[in-house]
Amino acid sequence: MPCVTAWNRWTVAVAQSGPGRLFPVAHLTLRDPAWLDDELAALSGGGVRLAMIAPGLVDGKPLSHPDLDRCWGAFVEHGVTPVFHVANQIHPFDAAWYEPDDELEVGAVLSSVFIWTAPALAIADMALNGVFARHPDLRLGVMELSAPWVPMFLMYLDGGLAFTSRFDGTPRRDLELKPSEYVMRHVRVAAFPYENPAKLIHQVGEDMFMYCSDWPHAEGLARPVDDYDAQAGLIEGRAGHQLYSGNLEFLLHA
Repeated sequence: MPCVTAWNRWTVAVAQSGPGRLFPVAHLTLRDPAWLDDELAALSGGGVRLAMIAPGLVDGKPLSHPDLDRCWGAFVEHGVTPVFHVANQIHPFDAAWYEPDDELEVGAVLSSVFIWTAPALAIADMALNGVFARHPDLRLGVMELSAPWVPMFLMYLDGGLAFTSRFDGTPRRDLELKPSEYVMRHVRVAAFPYENPAKLIHQVGEDMFMYCSDWPHAEGLARPVDDYDAQAGLIEGRAGHQLYSGNLEFLLHA
């Protein structure tokens, strides 16, 4: 994976060129735990605190698979936070759903409509199958993959476990917390201003959502903070602090 390693070396150079102001994001895969450990050590030593990974299967294995536990431990050991972000990754649904139409790129539309499903599935797997329980210091970010799904997701995460436990009579006794509580403890999600972050904070709490502008992309906000406030409304107090800086500082181990 020389190309990925080269990119990661560049992120270290960027971080060191602007201490305290530049926060580049590395790219990593969980396919080779030994390589991952070396990369994380170099990134951590160079001041890089975030690394993008895919919210999908790793060579056919879910993220909670025992073979990947070493990877999560390495993230914790080196103080680097994995993040999910928009990318050309494995789709969570059958490939036939994404096949292009002659008149309309339906696959691209479906990818946008269901952009949240891959991180939701990955996080549910990690919460229900004990990744967060086994690694209490692990942190996870979700960037530009939408946010309004989170309240419903948390409700169904707990409700699904409670229902199936009652139905088959085998409750998950190895989880000390509710699945939603693990997500609340470990995960932070970026929210665009048009997604009504004030409402989301009211529904879920202050320690979940982060400011997200997509600047400097063409579809982003031209004046990130001012435009965010204008669309989302002024969010003050601790809720505003967490939205604009506190929850990102959590991911950065700041």
